[in-house]
Amino acid sequence: MLRTCELRHPKLTVMVRQSELFLPLRREDPRGEEFANAKLLLRGGYIDKLSSGVFTMLPLGFMVLRRIEQIVREGMERLHAQEFSMPALQTPAIWEETGRWATLPPEMFQFSDRSDRPVGLAMTHEEVIFDLVRRTVRSAHELPISLYQFQTKFRDEPRPKSGLIRGREFLMKDLYSFHASPEDLETYYRAVMDEYRTIFAQCGLEAIVVEASGGIFTKNPSHEFQIIASSGEDRIILCERGDFAQNSEIASAASPCPKCGGALREERSVEVGNTFRFYDKYANDMRGYVQGASGEKLPILLASYGIGIGRLMATIVEARHDEKGIVWPDRVAPFAVHLLVLGSHEGLFREAERLGNALQDKGIAVLYDDRVNVSAGEKLATADLLGMPQRVVVSSKTFASGKAELKRRDESEARLVATQEIIEIILLTTNTNHTNIRIAPSV
Repeated sequence: MLRTCELRHPKLTVMVRQSELFLPLRREDPRGEEFANAKLLLRGGYIDKLSSGVFTMLPLGFMVLRRIEQIVREGMERLHAQEFSMPALQTPAIWEETGRWATLPPEMFQFSDRSDRPVGLAMTHEEVIFDLVRRTVRSAHELPISLYQFQTKFRDEPRPKSGLIRGREFLMKDLYSFHASPEDLETYYRAVMDEYRTIFAQCGLEAIVVEASGGIFTKNPSHEFQIIASSGEDRIILCERGDFAQNSEIASAASPCPKCGGALREERSVEVGNTFRFYDKYANDMRGYVQGASGEKLPILLASYGIGIGRLMATIVEARHDEKGIVWPDRVAPFAVHLLVLGSHEGLFREAERLGNALQDKGIAVLYDDRVNVSAGEKLATADLLGMPQRVVVSSKTFASGKAELKRRDESEARLVATQEIIEIILLTTNTNHTNIRIAPSV
C-alpha cells in the first residue's frame, strides 16, 4: 500500500534554506557538453557527471525525478496497474528461450561472475516478467494483469553524449500487460496511449504519437511519444493537420499526407515514451499458456510500455529553457517558489522568514535563498538558472513600501505586490500543491 508524506529536503520539509542545500553551482558551461539539458542541469547543481552516460542525481535533481515519478505513478494507478520490482541482475536461461541473450549484445552488458557463470544487466524485462506470469497464472479468468516498476536500466550505448537523453545507466518506468484475447490487449493498449498523453501534458510537454518500428524488441509496429526539439536525435514525418506521424526510419509517405492530403513536414524530436504489442510472441517462444473457459489452451498475450524518467527530465529542459536557464513546469519543479533576500538588513530576513513560513503553512514548497555575502545579481542569476516557477524578492526597496517583487519564471515582467497578497496570488497561479507526494513504503 502507498503512503502519503510531505515533500521534505533533506528530511522532507517544504521550506529549504539555500545556505543548507547541497547545490554545487557552476558559473560556466561544462566542457564538452553540447546539449542544453547537460549544460543547465550540471551548471544548476541538479546532476553530476561521473563518466560518459553515467550521472549522479544530486538533491535538486532527485526531487525533480520524484516529481516526475509521482505524475507517472498517478497515471499507472488510473490504469489499475500494480507496482512491483524485478531484479536487474540476469542469468541466461530465460533469455535463451527467446534468443535474445545472443542478439541483444553489445547493447546488453554481459559478463561472468566469480564462478565463471554468465550474468547480465537488464536493459528490459520482458523475459523476466513473462516467466513470472507463465509460472503463476493458470486460467484466462486471471487475466488481464498489468504490472509496472521504476528501475535502473543498463545499456551500453554507442553514443552516450546527450546528457540524460541517452545514458548507459538510467531510470525507467516499464509497464507490462497480459491478456487472454487480442481485443482486450488492444483496448488496454489504447488506454495506455491516452494516459501517456496526459502524463506528458502534466510534465509540460506536448507529445506527438508516432508510428515506428519495433526495433530490437519486436517485428510488430510500435508507437513512440516524441517531443519536437531542435536538439533531438530522431527525425519524424508529420502531417500539418495532426492526422499522421511516422519515424523517418520507416516513413514511406513523401507528400501529401496519406490520410487527409495535408502537407507533410520533417522535424527533429526526442522520444520520451514507447509502446509495444508483442501479442503471442512470448507465448510461442517461452511456452506460456492459460486455460480458456471451455478448457482450450490460450496463449498469454503481452504488451509493454516504457517511459524513461531521466530522459523525460532532460527533455523538459530541452523544450523549456531560455538563455538564462531552466523553465520548469509547476508539477515538475522541485519547489514552487524561490524566495530571495536582496540586501543585508535583518528586517529583510525576518520578513522573508515570515513570508516563507506562511507559504509553507499553505502547502507551498519554498526554496529560500538566505545566503549572505552574495550579490543581488548572483542571486537573481541563480534563480533564473534553477528555474522555479515563481520568484519572490524581498529587498530594501520593496520592504519600505510593504511589498515584494513577484515574477513567474515563464513571464518577462515582475510586479510589486503587497506582501499580504502574495500568498493568495501564488495559490491561485500555482498549478499544483507541492506539499504531498506519494511514495512506496520503505522495504
